Amino acid sequence: MVQSFDLLLLFDYIGTMVFAISGTLTAAQKRLDIFGAIFIGFVTAIGGGTVRDIMLGNLPVSWIQSNNYFFVILAGILITILFKKHVIRLRNTLFLFDTIGIGVFTVLGLEKAMAFGISAPIAVIMGLSSAVVGGIIRDTLTNEVPLIFHKEIYATACITGAIIFLILHYLHVPEVICESVTVLSIIGIRLWAVKYNITMPHISLSEKE
Repeated sequence: MVQSFDLLLLFDYIGTMVFAISGTLTAAQKRLDIFGAIFIGFVTAIGGGTVRDIMLGNLPVSWIQSNNYFFVILAGILITILFKKHVIRLRNTLFLFDTIGIGVFTVLGLEKAMAFGISAPIAVIMGLSSAVVGGIIRDTLTNEVPLIFHKEIYATACITGAIIFLILHYLHVPEVICESVTVLSIIGIRLWAVKYNITMPHISLSEKE
């Protein structure tokens, strides 16, 4: 169980850094100033976990309790600002880490909610919040329609993975297997959807459709 936690914590830091990089890159594309880039980088990285912890009443929120998150986020922002050209070339690698990140954050959110005695449906929402709210805040602040609302299979992958986790958990499957299968499921669904350009159906008010 300790090894499982350590592995998740490692991926938590990796995912946090990648989300910080993602936010900073978005700010750069919108030609924001340095303060704007730093701010967007931070809120992208901590947004999901902050909203989750506030809703659960887990205060002070996780990233405030450890300086490690601050330095991980700061490192991601500085790497992006100082080595922007190299970071842009690694977009595919960052996409993979981002995908790993949402898988891990979904599991972290689920486990934290369940530790608070939250019911299964709400625990799924907590897992989803951990994974996607930071990106929603990033896109909203940079005047974009959030990715999960109009394009890729993103939130759906997290929800599916969360349901898989709950099924395995209630079947008393060992925790490390629950976590591993959930993360791999979310990664697999997202990569599959992107590779084959599979998206959610759009809602249209056109009378012709």
